[in-house]
Amino acid sequence: MDTREYVDTSLIGGNVPTELKQAFFDVFCERIKKVNAKGYKGFEPEIASRTIWKEMSVLPKAEEPEKLEARIVFEIIVEEDMVNPNGALHGGCSALLIDNCSTMPMALLSLATTGRAEFGVSKSLNIWYHAPAMVGDRLRIVCTTLSCGSRVLSSRCEIWDTTTHRLVASGVHTKMPASAPKSVAKL
Repeated sequence: MDTREYVDTSLIGGNVPTELKQAFFDVFCERIKKVNAKGYKGFEPEIASRTIWKEMSVLPKAEEPEKLEARIVFEIIVEEDMVNPNGALHGGCSALLIDNCSTMPMALLSLATTGRAEFGVSKSLNIWYHAPAMVGDRLRIVCTTLSCGSRVLSSRCEIWDTTTHRLVASGVHTKMPASAPKSVAKL
């Protein structure tokens, strides 16, 4: 079972009101249930379901106080299925974590400001690798929105190794709202 289908929002810190956290997870968990109902198999649900939600905040942007930014913090422990042949966190796994986690503050901020959680579709994902993380290391994934407009959404993400106190990877993720599916003409 994908543990993302059930989240206890009372365990998540941050300044987001409980009602908004619950509204966010109502939408998020419904999306996960739909994907799981299709029988999708792969490494993503297994690894992503192990991320622990630690903080959800919506704050005035430091550089532009009239605008808001969302910040979500996750934690995960590096396990054997997440490493490369050298025993370090695989770059592809880092990309998966940055892709998934950096989407969440965009969806949270859009829900907080428009009443609709926009998860979007990826346009670009730029990642920089800084240091290795090894099996057993605890990672802290900090994601913050850069912009959330009607056409483009973007956020930055940093993966910190709390065991060694090193930056493991960082990235910038740009998305756009998903288009409505086109109807298929029958011949």
